[in-house]
Amino acid sequence: MSWSLLAFVGLNFFAALSGAVFAPGEWFKSLKKPTWQPPDWAFPVVWSILFLLNSVAGWLVYSKVGFSDGGMLAMAIYVGSLVLNAAWSALFFGMKRMDLATYEAAVLWLSLVAQIAVFYPIEPIAALITLPYLAWVTVAFVLSRTVWRLNPEEAQARA
Repeated sequence: MSWSLLAFVGLNFFAALSGAVFAPGEWFKSLKKPTWQPPDWAFPVVWSILFLLNSVAGWLVYSKVGFSDGGMLAMAIYVGSLVLNAAWSALFFGMKRMDLATYEAAVLWLSLVAQIAVFYPIEPIAALITLPYLAWVTVAFVLSRTVWRLNPEEAQARA
């Protein structure tokens, strides 16, 4: 197995750790949530698949261009999106700031659009396998916003 692929898996693993460190807990269980929210078991399953796909996408692009001029931009956007992903759990579950987490999810969404845009000319497959990640972040953004709106008293208490 390639050491560079393991490095990309490691980067995604560290981003995913935020979800374990800042787990939903009792506070989240007490909030009102929409009826369409995916079941609790779906989140770790879906995120595991998405982080694996994201690892492969980053590795494919890195394998083509490394840290060349175009590669530096692609890798900066890639790492930036991982940082944003990790920050969401800290904001929402750690700080209990649904407002900041929702805004941050919008920025994460934009970073993934940028990632797809810079990946596509380098390695189209890498861009395409990032699309499910973008779709799930879309769901996460709408869910975050909906939970925020369904719990105005809790949101106000934390602002």
